[in-house]
Amino acid sequence: MPPGSSEQGDGDVPKLICTLVDASDPVAAIVILPGGGYGGHAIGHEGYQIAEWFEERGVSSAICTYRLRGKGNAGKGYGHPVPLQDAQRAIQTLRANAAEWNIDPERIGVIGFSAGGHLCATVSTRYAGQPDDSSDRVGSVSSRPDYSILCYPVIAFGKPHTHRGSQQNLLGADASAELISDTSGEVHVSDQTPPSFLFHTAADKVVPAQNSLDYYSALLRHEIPSELHVFPEGRHGLGLAKDQPGASVWPSLCEQWLRGLGVVTIEPR
Repeated sequence: MPPGSSEQGDGDVPKLICTLVDASDPVAAIVILPGGGYGGHAIGHEGYQIAEWFEERGVSSAICTYRLRGKGNAGKGYGHPVPLQDAQRAIQTLRANAAEWNIDPERIGVIGFSAGGHLCATVSTRYAGQPDDSSDRVGSVSSRPDYSILCYPVIAFGKPHTHRGSQQNLLGADASAELISDTSGEVHVSDQTPPSFLFHTAADKVVPAQNSLDYYSALLRHEIPSELHVFPEGRHGLGLAKDQPGASVWPSLCEQWLRGLGVVTIEPR
């Protein structure tokens, strides 16, 4: 039973949809966090298509269907910190099973889209793992990702450019000012935050690009190796942006960045 759950119905148990690469040597891996405003999972273009993209480049993946307050779960309390716990556990699961799944435990990252980008920022700045807890093999390893990719992310809470739906779904309608401030995605960036890649579009009217700028500014303050691309055109929720002029190059830019980190080491299949 996952933390905070007392039921086994639909939406009560987070799932990992794994795609494991067949290779002779251990490969990098990534946890995929689809968006959906913390009220659903855009699992097609922000889940399965992303897993396929990474598989073609020799990277194993796990789509995490983290628990939500929405989707009929409004009364079950799956707001903060439950999605964070699920994302942390996803990274820990890959790391704890690295030997069996042929994964390099020091090359495990996370990618998030929209509200999944907020969760990506949160799991990239708040870590779990109790090395002395021998009773929980998965929970005893670190949840810190080795690299992070944030795609048109929701970052800011309690600000003019906040995506209000994501904030309310995660925190509830009556969240305190202190909680809202503490869960804004840029607040906990530190010297331990992993290298990060971000992309956004200036034309995004749903989640303004200022969200990515807030996170990138925090990364710069802490001298975290990072890369940000803001393209002039493109709606929110582009996924791989295959048909969007300008923004369609973001996957190739990300691939180049991943090669620099040693995450992608083969040519696309």
